[in-house]
Amino acid sequence: ITTPVFKVIKKALPGPFTFIFEASPNAPRYGGVKRKTVGIRVPDNQIVRQIVKEFGTPIVSTSVRESEETLEEYVTDPDLIFEKYRSLVDLVIDGGFGGNTPSTIIDCTNDDFDLVRQGLGDIEQFL
Repeated sequence: ITTPVFKVIKKALPGPFTFIFEASPNAPRYGGVKRKTVGIRVPDNQIVRQIVKEFGTPIVSTSVRESEETLEEYVTDPDLIFEKYRSLVDLVIDGGFGGNTPSTIIDCTNDDFDLVRQGLGDIEQFL
């Protein structure tokens, strides 16, 4: 990561952004697939940040939203999430209702800030 990119990310995170970078050759496989890029997200959510602090390591995860669901159908109700995924997960933490607006995705693979998806965050304020 170049210094200018690092400085912007340091100001923007934690926040509603996902930054995409080229994956290291040492990056673990996720779902059995070796990826060329990796998305980094540090949400401004105290529950998630405390879990990461307690584990002492980043969390590798995916979105709850299934690929065929539209954002309007995207469920952030902890009770509904539990009902839908109870047989697939060990734990659902009830942190209250989440928002339906996704994070802003920024591609930094070319040492620049290419907007992939406009979401809740406005990267312009950090450039």
